[in-house]
Amino acid sequence: MGTDNGSHSELLRIATAGSVDDGKSTLIGRLLYDTKSIFEDQLEAVERSSVQMGTEHTNLALLTDGLRAEREQGITIDVAYRYFATPRRKFIVADTPGHLQYTRNMVTGASTTDLAIVLVDARKGLLEQSRRHAFLSSLLGIPHLVLAVNKMDLVGFDQQVFDDICAEFIEFASKLDIPDITFIPVSALHGDNVVTSGDSMPWYAGPSLLGHLEEVQIATREQPGHARFPVQIVLRPHSQEHHDYRGYAGRVAGGVLRPGDKVTVLPSGFTSTIETIHTADQNLDEAFAPMSVSVTLTDQIDISRGDMLCGVGDAPRVSQEFSAMLCWMADASALAPGVKLAVKHTTRWARAVVKDLLYRLDINTLERETDARTLGLNEIGLVRLRTTQPLFIDDYTANRETGSFILVDESTNATVAAGMIVSDSYADEFVTGPLIDVAG
Repeated sequence: MGTDNGSHSELLRIATAGSVDDGKSTLIGRLLYDTKSIFEDQLEAVERSSVQMGTEHTNLALLTDGLRAEREQGITIDVAYRYFATPRRKFIVADTPGHLQYTRNMVTGASTTDLAIVLVDARKGLLEQSRRHAFLSSLLGIPHLVLAVNKMDLVGFDQQVFDDICAEFIEFASKLDIPDITFIPVSALHGDNVVTSGDSMPWYAGPSLLGHLEEVQIATREQPGHARFPVQIVLRPHSQEHHDYRGYAGRVAGGVLRPGDKVTVLPSGFTSTIETIHTADQNLDEAFAPMSVSVTLTDQIDISRGDMLCGVGDAPRVSQEFSAMLCWMADASALAPGVKLAVKHTTRWARAVVKDLLYRLDINTLERETDARTLGLNEIGLVRLRTTQPLFIDDYTANRETGSFILVDESTNATVAAGMIVSDSYADEFVTGPLIDVAG
């Protein structure tokens, strides 16, 4: 539910996805336009561009397709972030590309979102990318998914068309772990069921898209969980006034930290007590994800960047070997057993080698190709990695921050993969286990 105060819980992070030309940019443009979240000069520029392009209606997609190359090609080629607000809630929307070759953009754009909107063209039904993005939403642990059946105006607002698409999607989604799915028929071009319901689909009794976005339950960031604080910077001012000060700055990655809490420092295993938590201008009684704060301890302990504070008796796994679902993002090379890369996990860097590729996943059929030996661009598979130094890891389903990492090609400094850590038991039973590891 929305909140009635100015807290962070008002913010809903959304990712839109779907196949090419399903109307994602138009849908976001309609949300911006109908919630009066654009300036008059922006609207005038879009209207002029629409006339120049010869479109019959004001092309609201131009509000999000901001890159000139995108406008000329008529496609969205990168993740565009947009902000809008209503009296009930604030929203950040990631408009992700629909083309197959931009699957990696969808992975990065949706990795921190609370809700995914997968658009389907009512005339075409579920396509390969519809299934792909639904699977990625499940893999990324996005708790809420909306299947928005768009362009209902082009099928005469036919209820049977909508029902058939919903039934097909329900059958596909039954193989995944998506805890909350909502189906909404819309016409982004005309605005039906986007912000207001309209009269075109009297057979639909549910909320408009915006109505649902305002009401959907957001997991509160301060809810109980495992305390995780990766150290980003060690603060030693060395001034006369602060000669004894030693602080540790970073972003809380899970749980709640409070002065007086006992903590364990990894990898050393030493324990201490939190003395203060503060920002640049104030002391805090508590800090929770994703707040950026500085922490001081009652004991002088040798702590460096990449170390982690966690609750006593509540530590993550400390391991140099683990399994992960991996999305390969490099077009110039492929992942294969034996490949050596750098891994960045929270604030910690290490070198890693790919020990094994357990399977490559066919996203359309959800079949596991156990005989695959490589992962190419945008392909996803289950891999086993070994690192040169221990990482402090949780399963991705338990904590997105400590359960995710990136792989970097040290020769080019390019990010070549994004990974989501799974439990050892899931990796051991991957032949018969669930597609998505829902443990934790």
